[in-house]
Amino acid sequence: MPITLDKFTEIKNKYGSMSSWAIWKEQEDTIKSGISDISFFENPTDITLNILNPNIILVGLNISQHIPKLFNNFHSSYAFSQDYKIRYAIKNTMFYGAYMTDIIKDFEEKVAGNLMIYLNKNKTFEKDNIQKFEEELSFIGSINPIIIAFGNDSYKILNRNLKKYKIYKVSHYSSYINIEKYLLEFENLELNINLKIGVLNV
Repeated sequence: MPITLDKFTEIKNKYGSMSSWAIWKEQEDTIKSGISDISFFENPTDITLNILNPNIILVGLNISQHIPKLFNNFHSSYAFSQDYKIRYAIKNTMFYGAYMTDIIKDFEEKVAGNLMIYLNKNKTFEKDNIQKFEEELSFIGSINPIIIAFGNDSYKILNRNLKKYKIYKVSHYSSYINIEKYLLEFENLELNINLKIGVLNV
């Protein structure tokens, strides 16, 4: 069932400062062109709403810096941001329109290792964030979600706490990976997921 405008607005107001949806403005002259243009989230059309899929969740680790606008996460124009790789890799896949969020909230940190050290010393903080994540899934109306972690750290946290979900992993978009190889990762993942769905439905 498509996301309604009312539900979209509720999600935007509650989680827009930390999440987004996996749709972007079309690339134009350069690989990063239009990556931060999220004007289509301001007054979404039925076409936009019909693309949104709360049952596929793309999960990062945490924000590296303040998110300036609602639903601006994963759509950064920051000079060193590599969000463009996600746009390129999922454009024609089942992951386009997925819900995007981070597993750790309210922890601004550029160095993932520092966050992982903090989590190792603060188990309750991790558990609290897992609870918040599940509440978020429930709020957006996610049913039997397919969860894809960006990178090893996000995957480790998800996998050790949420084994009841189907959790997959792709390289983190900020890693040193060629965009064509990143595209291939998502294409292979889509094939793998569809094969599993096919087996389950036999």
